[in-house]
Amino acid sequence: MALDNVETKSRVEKFEFVMERVYGNYRDVSDPCAWTPPPAPGGHRGRYLWTDAFGVINFLTLYKMHTELKAESGYPERYLTFAERLVDTVHDVLGRTRDGTSRLPGATDSEPLAGGLRIGKVDETGSDGDGQYHHYLTQWMFALNRLSMATGNPIYNRQACLLGKAIHPHFLVGLETDRPRMVWKVAMDLSRPLVSSEGNLDPLDGFVTFSLVQASAKKFGDGEVFREEISNYKKVSERRGGHIPSLDFLDLGMTLVSVQWFYDEDWAVTLASRCCNILKNLFDEEYHLKFGASRLAFREFGACLGIECFRATVGPEGDLYDYFKEMSDAMIEQYNDDGTQTPNELKPITRVMFASALIPGAFQAGFFGPEHIKTVT
Repeated sequence: MALDNVETKSRVEKFEFVMERVYGNYRDVSDPCAWTPPPAPGGHRGRYLWTDAFGVINFLTLYKMHTELKAESGYPERYLTFAERLVDTVHDVLGRTRDGTSRLPGATDSEPLAGGLRIGKVDETGSDGDGQYHHYLTQWMFALNRLSMATGNPIYNRQACLLGKAIHPHFLVGLETDRPRMVWKVAMDLSRPLVSSEGNLDPLDGFVTFSLVQASAKKFGDGEVFREEISNYKKVSERRGGHIPSLDFLDLGMTLVSVQWFYDEDWAVTLASRCCNILKNLFDEEYHLKFGASRLAFREFGACLGIECFRATVGPEGDLYDYFKEMSDAMIEQYNDDGTQTPNELKPITRVMFASALIPGAFQAGFFGPEHIKTVT
């Protein structure tokens, strides 16, 4: 992305604007090390794991973009500090019991993620109550991994390793059988599943995220930390006959984000092609317009994010990409942060995902330099 381009600078400004709607006027902060992210609606004690994972990654995008604009923007390292401060805050809130008095079972001050991380649901119980989501946890692992790649500091990737080791056994069922499966939500203390069903993205997401974190661990001299876990995700996926994309914009988009890391492998190319065909059909049918005022913009922004990651991987040429680019840009341009009828509790997640759709940045493979991930056999 050419930073001397007027359109790009406009997108960076929009990006910063919506990020400040979530995290306050951080550009006015004189000492980033003393910054504490303000509590946001829709999260318990102001924190929601998915939203803040995107927040961390977005700060890393801003760091690299302002590094390239250094003559204009002064001190880009402040964005790394904001990302680190957000990580610390999430660990201190969602890594603790809801009353904040103790770490989650299994965690300690030296290993704060050994008990996992809560979702951050406002309600403690009920069908939409708090617990731990596999997909949110792997998204947080990805954010920690990207922070290590941006800073060169292995501590965050090691935290991702610790988190992965802690949560993995609790989401897998029947590994000793020929039909292993997963559950997508477990209790806050990891003691039991809260659902019996399997998340559509979880096996693929686990395989890709754990592979990415392991590749970085090897780079940092920590060895092959997830061989067994990656093998388990493969077993679940094989039992399912591979990943089957849904008709959900967010599911399709995050699938494209995942497969970009393996685009030199046949299975990833095939899966990306399936996702693109489904997306084209949905766009042709104007599927996203059928929900009217009940549209969830953040799910559409997930599709936009995936499209841009896909474009960056395979190149921007071709009629299909031009079509997707037109649809993605239209979705982004339709969004009005002040005028959109978004419920207050969904504004933070919508805003951080809007920013990521505008500039995928740190979500894209190779954003912090070449990375080589090999499938574990």
